[in-house]
Amino acid sequence: MSSGTFITFEGPDGAGKTTIINMVAKQFSSALITREPGGIEIAEQIRRVILDKGNTAMDPRTEALLYAAARRQHLIEKVKPALEEGKVVLCDRFVDSSLAYQGYARGLGMDEVLKINQFAIEDLMPELTIYFDIDPELGLKRIKKNDGREINRLDLEDLEFHQKVREGYHLLMERFPNRIVRIDASGTVNEVFQRTLQLVEGQLAEKRPSN
Repeated sequence: MSSGTFITFEGPDGAGKTTIINMVAKQFSSALITREPGGIEIAEQIRRVILDKGNTAMDPRTEALLYAAARRQHLIEKVKPALEEGKVVLCDRFVDSSLAYQGYARGLGMDEVLKINQFAIEDLMPELTIYFDIDPELGLKRIKKNDGREINRLDLEDLEFHQKVREGYHLLMERFPNRIVRIDASGTVNEVFQRTLQLVEGQLAEKRPSN
């Protein structure tokens, strides 16, 4: 059993979670901040294939398998060693993204996608998942306004797809109520940051040995 703390951050595109993660990471100098898909070279290569705007012919099952493959390599090469060293790992997306995007929005089935990922992660799940909830229309507007953000293949999906992603996340909240905590991401950056920091600090406090 690892002595570290594994916290993941989830949400639809444009929810602002990446910005908040970077702000939270500054409060914990020893924390490892990483992302999916990516985080290490092999997974970053897979990320480029998945998100390439030219790969519009990609089959949903291929997409799901590529995410799982990137996740496996990232977990074994970066996340698991850090947890075994007792570090706090803050990860931008994890299994729940695959369940919401490929399992629900793509129609592959959450249970089917979960099986693929259980093989990849060997049941290593986060202790806390913070879900940044936002109306898809607002999220997409934020993306368009952010000149510095790369537009990827998933950003080009229609509004209905992004609405399904949100529905998928809400189903996951019902399924894993003890792990997933919702934050209203429509507030100001500082409001979302303060609530997120509170949740992270609370999780870390639970792991500290009592006197």
